Amino acid sequence: MPLMSEAAIRFGAFAVVFTAMAMWEAAAPRRQRSYSRFQRWPSILTIVALNTALVRILFPTAAVGLALMAGKRGWGLLNNLPIPPWAAVVTSVVLLDLAIYLQHVMFHAVPALWRVHRMHHADLDFDVTTGARFHPIEIVLSMLIKLAAVAALGAPALGVLVFEVLLNATSMFNHSNVRIPVRLDRYLRWFVVTPDMHRVHHSIEVGETNSNFGFNLPWWDRLLGTYRDQPAAGHDGMTIGIEQFRAARELWLDRMLLQPFRGPAGGYAITWRSAA
Repeated sequence: MPLMSEAAIRFGAFAVVFTAMAMWEAAAPRRQRSYSRFQRWPSILTIVALNTALVRILFPTAAVGLALMAGKRGWGLLNNLPIPPWAAVVTSVVLLDLAIYLQHVMFHAVPALWRVHRMHHADLDFDVTTGARFHPIEIVLSMLIKLAAVAALGAPALGVLVFEVLLNATSMFNHSNVRIPVRLDRYLRWFVVTPDMHRVHHSIEVGETNSNFGFNLPWWDRLLGTYRDQPAAGHDGMTIGIEQFRAARELWLDRMLLQPFRGPAGGYAITWRSAA
């Protein structure tokens, strides 16, 4: 699989899903916006561009390239098991999703990592762009963890590509401000993380922030005890964000980039005592 083709596939999927979710949000929003797209989107989309360039510079072959190398050299679990290719692809997608769930919990559990991750939670609204609002430091750390998981698992290149496209698409989907009928949502959230399910994770309430960590598959939250059905205040009444960064000025690019280094870690990290 040429790596240029992999990049084109990922960008094409991103563009299609982003456009579709942005149009859906405009046609059938779940909540009223607190801030306009003009106030939020320029800085977030600049972060997306910076993160994309950073990953391509630091990791030119990316996860798919490592998977190709691992396959040639016989690295990892799946490259040493007698299973059919289709089973290796499915298994790799599921286990890589579990790895991302555990990584997400870790970024909430360690105060130093929470400092980096909290830029994602400091968004004062919740829409399709929130799904790509990650600090560059977190993007680099996440890529290192993903590469380690791909090598250890011996995931096939096709499985890695499918996983990355799905993760990117579902992140935009489950962060979108779209209205889905309640009955349909309750059915869908057995198979995929829905916007109403993940929105709970962006509540200002600490107990709700530390729940519903899944991005793609919803099973890990249910199996590992981190699932929360609804926010206490309801989806229309809940407050998005965290306590520390509430001013509109925090939506600007410079403040977003400096957030990991400003103020205390806060009380959101999952620790045995409140993080200071």
